[in-house]
Amino acid sequence: MTCRVETDRDKIDEILFRRHTGSQGGVGQANWDGRMKTTFVNRTGKGGGLNVADEIEERLAQANLLPDRKKVPRSNLNRLLSAEPFRNRVGISASKGKFQFIRKEEAVLPALARIVDDLANRRITLDDVWDVDRKSDYLDALEKEGILPSAADAIDAGGKKAAKGKADKPTAKPKAQKPQRRTRLIPDVDYGVAWSGRLQRHRAIWEELQFNLELESHPNAIAVLCRVLIELSVDNYIRQASLTTVVEPDALVKKLVGCAEDLGAKGKVAKRYLEVVRKARNMDAIISVDTLNKYVHSSSLAPAPDHLTAIWDTFAELIVHCLNE
Repeated sequence: MTCRVETDRDKIDEILFRRHTGSQGGVGQANWDGRMKTTFVNRTGKGGGLNVADEIEERLAQANLLPDRKKVPRSNLNRLLSAEPFRNRVGISASKGKFQFIRKEEAVLPALARIVDDLANRRITLDDVWDVDRKSDYLDALEKEGILPSAADAIDAGGKKAAKGKADKPTAKPKAQKPQRRTRLIPDVDYGVAWSGRLQRHRAIWEELQFNLELESHPNAIAVLCRVLIELSVDNYIRQASLTTVVEPDALVKKLVGCAEDLGAKGKVAKRYLEVVRKARNMDAIISVDTLNKYVHSSSLAPAPDHLTAIWDTFAELIVHCLNE
């Protein structure tokens, strides 16, 4: 058997990329499935379509914020910002293959300039952006310095629509399609979770709920695992955010509300959503922690698929924030 030994991690990733992510002009040999490719892209930033580093370099050049006579280390920059949660923290998004600012440009560009300068001058190296935890540590340090944009820099999504010109023809409304019935609890979409090593069990449960267990066939298993995932997620947030208002032994409903209130105070969830989570304390509501507890402990309350999907759709945003902390 022939083996090849490489010590350059970027070169290793390039070899893996060519081998597993499709034909690549005839170079590739063994395709990954969708989840495998997503994991690789989220770790390295390779093969994701849009080149985020190129977009950042172009905008920094326009603002004269590039480091003097230094090359932008695109590989490490793409690796650092390989997943949407990390991009969002610095005020940008590459959702649906489109680069855009989600915080005010005047707050985002200096943050990006600092990151590029750190990478170009090797204050931050490949080892510092190798995995999710180290990326988070670096961004946390920038946040503590006040470098990253904050909720106060949010872009106002409001505004008037442009007036329609005379030559514009009204477009026909597309025919409404009948919505497809959900077969699994978690829809098959990318929620932008940056899966770190400490979230292995969380991810295993998530993937069972998203890809394996069917609502019609496994409602009891789904109900129990959904509650487990919610509790593991809020416990992760409590530890990572060092919350003092709630602790892990507290009741789930108290932890849910405590995490949501902390996220609200940080501007990461809207006030309206915070009120939705607070309503989970109502004992008589179908979308409540009491319902989740009864699914586990009651011999008479059987989980229904529609109720389970309603619970997921209500708490999904909170779960994702808790996992990404």
